[in-house]
Amino acid sequence: MIDGCTIVVDVGKTNAKASLWDTNGSQVDRRSRANQAGPASDYRTLDVAGIDGFVLESLSESATDAEREDYLAQRDSFAETGSPFLPLGLNLGLKLHRLETILGPLPDDVTIVPWAQYWAWRLCGVAASEISSLGCHTDLWRPMQNSYSHLADERGWSARMAPLRSAGESLAPITPEVAAATGLSTDCEVYCGLHDSNAALLAARGHREIAEHDATVLSTGTWFVAMRSLAAGANIQTDLLDEARDCLINVDVYGNAVPSARFMGGREAEVLGGVDSFALTDNYDPDELLGRLPELIDNGACGLPTFVMGVGPFPAATGTWINEPSDAKDKRAATGLYLALMADTTLDLVGSCDQLLIEGRFAEAQVFVRALATLRPQQNIYVSNAHNDVAYGALRLICPDLETPSKLTPVTPLDIDLSQYAKQWRSRTQQ
Repeated sequence: MIDGCTIVVDVGKTNAKASLWDTNGSQVDRRSRANQAGPASDYRTLDVAGIDGFVLESLSESATDAEREDYLAQRDSFAETGSPFLPLGLNLGLKLHRLETILGPLPDDVTIVPWAQYWAWRLCGVAASEISSLGCHTDLWRPMQNSYSHLADERGWSARMAPLRSAGESLAPITPEVAAATGLSTDCEVYCGLHDSNAALLAARGHREIAEHDATVLSTGTWFVAMRSLAAGANIQTDLLDEARDCLINVDVYGNAVPSARFMGGREAEVLGGVDSFALTDNYDPDELLGRLPELIDNGACGLPTFVMGVGPFPAATGTWINEPSDAKDKRAATGLYLALMADTTLDLVGSCDQLLIEGRFAEAQVFVRALATLRPQQNIYVSNAHNDVAYGALRLICPDLETPSKLTPVTPLDIDLSQYAKQWRSRTQQ
């Protein structure tokens, strides 16, 4: 741990939190855990054993922050890589740094591959790297220069990366072992593959409404990820992206920089609305929820960010309800408004304009998509009824001329004025 730092452990009834503070009173790290009920018995308790494990793990992680500070001093700037420093080991460079801290320098015969290409290697035995995977907050790639970062070069990691191959390139047939285990023909080819959010972007570009336009794809699931595909010839304005608000620059399969931002919308919906986001449309009457909005808005019922801390456009804020509804369906409707306001903020961070496609699980959530269309009247907003955009995007690598399997549906804004409601929400998030 950094000398002189203080760890604050805050165990509440709802969440357990641990934060690390330096001698100047600045928060260095923060983590939280939603508390669970203890083992079933006649006497209901909190999961003390689980909280105990969280506290010990947090203390252990804090003890390694000297390594983190050493790493931060070596990594390239956000302006060069478009890669923010993320929690939970989401930067590949930090993972490699941690490995070398524990094991020493990587041996010369070690080959580094991104996650998607690791599975391609498992199936065919050929190791490869790929640009959209390297450009996804790894700290190892400079998208504007189309080259490895200084960190990757100086630490020798770029020399150990598997050769760069195109996402749609066939690497090799499956291995005999895989063929024997699966019954597939030994002629079955394995392709290099790509980063999953980029696959959704590639699928969206199959629609003529998106195609070569300045368009943003908002993928919705556990994560809400906004990826802006710039029109041909447009220049990315890296100075507009805020590293501290979960903005980043992805890289598409052609090497183009893609301004991006995200928040953990699916997880937040589960916390706010008490609904499993995978069962979003179970017992779901969109007209009934839409009908509840006027009274909720008049009552000022709203969620304030952030219910999954450390990520999103308000990473240091603590989520709370204002005039929390007691009825489950009211709460579900208000959650849709919250997600729309968070998505609106996220889209502003990447300069989203012209076309917007909402895809994924929450594209079916009428309160969310129609509220978002109301908040962004300057954009043409569509939803896709496809549920397999990532897989379809990967398929388009091999068959780029495939017709899209689904049509885009324009989203109709609400017939409710959200301007004052949104103004109050934004004012509260800036306090």
